Amino acid sequence: MNVFLERGITHLDLHGVRHIEAKEEVIDFLYQYQDSIPLMIICGNSNRMIKIVESSLIDNSIMFSQPRFGIIRVEKL
Repeated sequence: MNVFLERGITHLDLHGVRHIEAKEEVIDFLYQYQDSIPLMIICGNSNRMIKIVESSLIDNSIMFSQPRFGIIRVEKL
């Protein structure tokens, strides 16, 4: 898991994270950085990773958008 700040927005880069670990990593990241919303999650080109992240956000009633393929922007917890 790689967390970095770019243009004032905190990003989580999931490259190198196993699919089975992604859901927990995303939720941990969101609650750790909830004071810095909006947050960006970089899923990459993996449709499976994108679906895992979307599903974990929906399950936790977290509002998000997808400005580009492979990138999810968390708008509100």
